[in-house]
Amino acid sequence: MVALVPTEAHTDERGTFLDFIETQRAALRRSLLGLTEEQAASRPSASELSLSGLVKHVAEVELAWLRMAQERPNERQRDETTWGEGFRLVEDETIPDVLAFWADVAKQTEEFTRSAPSLDDTFPLPPAPWFPKDGRVSVRWMLLHLVQEMGRHAGHADIIRESLDGKGSFDLIAEEKTREGAEADAEGNAPA
Repeated sequence: MVALVPTEAHTDERGTFLDFIETQRAALRRSLLGLTEEQAASRPSASELSLSGLVKHVAEVELAWLRMAQERPNERQRDETTWGEGFRLVEDETIPDVLAFWADVAKQTEEFTRSAPSLDDTFPLPPAPWFPKDGRVSVRWMLLHLVQEMGRHAGHADIIRESLDGKGSFDLIAEEKTREGAEADAEGNAPA
């Protein structure tokens, strides 16, 4: 979804990466604005993708890359039998649950990024058909990959949302700003 990354927020490389990642996260979250669980789970095209499924998938992908970089086990690791569940909400999962999970992952990503001794530090890639044998990537590469991954799926979210109700990214940005202003007014605060 279209959103301008703030230029004045951070002047350091780590902060810039985190700002670009957060802008893509916000675009994906915004795609859910005003939708019911059923609408967010619908698939209005030939694709198997839904908005709630995309958000869950991206949150789990961010966690997977974070755990690889930390060289820790991924508590949400998928295999062939559970792969499809990473693209849809299952059992009692709700959008608020997935968003809370993602907020925690985002916090961990920021903490890891800010505390890494160097963005040039590398970590091993696991054995997989899509990774080179004995491959390694840097923390910097991982952060760029997260921007790429989230940007790709934010584009998917744009198409799905427009297919659902015709609202494009600019419409959703305006709606979000209106809601923020109304919430601030209700709390007696001026909008940001």
